[in-house]
Amino acid sequence: MKKIVMILLMLALLPLASCTPYHAQGAGVGGAVGGIAGALLDNRNPWRGGLIGAGIGAIAGATIADISVRGSQEAVSYGRPVEYRTEDGRGRYYAEPESDYYNDGSTRCRKVREQVWEDGRLVRDHVREVCEGRREERRY
Repeated sequence: MKKIVMILLMLALLPLASCTPYHAQGAGVGGAVGGIAGALLDNRNPWRGGLIGAGIGAIAGATIADISVRGSQEAVSYGRPVEYRTEDGRGRYYAEPESDYYNDGSTRCRKVREQVWEDGRLVRDHVREVCEGRREERRY
């Protein structure tokens, strides 16, 4: 039984090897919350519920982080607000550029306000800084 649990855990963590820091943070938080919820909901076998909940939570957390990063980068690239909605209309992601570009050493940065709505309620309101690096090299 322990061998099966270890194999399942390793398979669940395998996709995290190619994640960016944002994906890893989202997957970590989602996995922790999902694991706790799964363990509390499965009265017969809390370990099974915890593993299943952690797997589902990690995938959901990484997906939400991906949408957040992509939306904020698109808002900066296009210079206008970006909005994503779920098919059923219950979830909404909104990103709007909040400032003009400013230089921070060798990077050009801009602030973006992100808002996440669920069932008409504001769940998250966050300001993210999106930066573009400039590469300088000597040529002869």
